[in-house]
Amino acid sequence: MALPLATALVAALFTMVITACSASSAGTSKSGVINAIGAENEYANVLSQIGGRYVHVTAILDNPNTDPHTFEASAQVAAEVSGAQLIVQNGVSYDTWINKIESASPNSGRKVIVAQQVLHLPNNTPNPHLWYNPRTMPAVAAVMAADLSALRPAHAAYFRARLRAFDRSLTPWLNAIAAFKAAHPGTTAATTEPVADYLLTAMGIKNLTPWAFQADIMNGVDPSPQDIALENGFFSKHQATLFAYNQQVTDSLTASIRQNALADGVPVVGVYETMPTPGYDYQSWMLAETQAITKAVTSKVSTQKL
Repeated sequence: MALPLATALVAALFTMVITACSASSAGTSKSGVINAIGAENEYANVLSQIGGRYVHVTAILDNPNTDPHTFEASAQVAAEVSGAQLIVQNGVSYDTWINKIESASPNSGRKVIVAQQVLHLPNNTPNPHLWYNPRTMPAVAAVMAADLSALRPAHAAYFRARLRAFDRSLTPWLNAIAAFKAAHPGTTAATTEPVADYLLTAMGIKNLTPWAFQADIMNGVDPSPQDIALENGFFSKHQATLFAYNQQVTDSLTASIRQNALADGVPVVGVYETMPTPGYDYQSWMLAETQAITKAVTSKVSTQKL
């Protein structure tokens, strides 16, 4: 899970950024443009699509070479978050660092959208990678449009129209999921972490990797030798049709497991926690991951990087 920002740091940053935040808010009210934050760049991207010209969106986690679970906020990040009128975050303990900043700079006029709350998920939801679930972004985008409309009522029709366009743009991805599920029943996968588990489930793919192994890798814990042997056995015994691994966060163990999959002829698909940029928006990213999985199954071709 993401490392929490130290309380002392937050207190110091709050004193430093409060003046800048006041100036930012004043500038925002004059321009009519809403200052908004997406804790992760996939949420920021969708927020930008819904808000259009009336929203200035900043993404905090936007580097696919960074481990989101070990992210630590800087003074600049604290200033940006504290000055935002609208914040969109994941929840499920994935981005607790942003909660610290929000608490240190309370603002009764700030709107905060938490995907976990939109989906009515409990705090103990084991897999925090909610954006891979096809249900998540349409639901979160609807709340984005509603909150933007509340902040700028004169532009409500504009936000609703962009929401409808966003929902329509998801059709190719949703169709690709449905087509795969219908055409390839019984497909199996092995994984390192539960990054794309929601997508695999939506596609009707059975994940053979035990949750204990996935959780250990996700949390930086060494899996048991028995679980490692079991994982490698999915390839040597040709039980897994494909191997999905977290391309963004690797170590010697996951690299060796990937090599074992390739050596045993199991196609490998790299999946990301942070949306690869440039070149993608949320919907094209999800479609690309789905197409990579489909290619692995139908053509036995690996897509280790998007």
